[in-house]
Amino acid sequence: MTLKDLRVKRELTQEQLAKLAGFSIKYISEMENGRRNPSDKAKKKLAKPLGVKPVDIFLACQRTICSKNKERR
Repeated sequence: MTLKDLRVKRELTQEQLAKLAGFSIKYISEMENGRRNPSDKAKKKLAKPLGVKPVDIFLACQRTICSKNKERR
């Protein structure tokens, strides 16, 4: 699952997740699109409202980055 998949599964908008985790909508969008990689602290902040462990956020972001790299080829 990607970060977007995790968010959608919890039925959250980018705006709602941003508010719950204390980030801007732009930052959430950039992570979902593989343009930003969250710090360990950010992963912890994202994990709580998404109901997952921080390692799941890491894996989701890696999947996003990998899928974006495949699209570029």
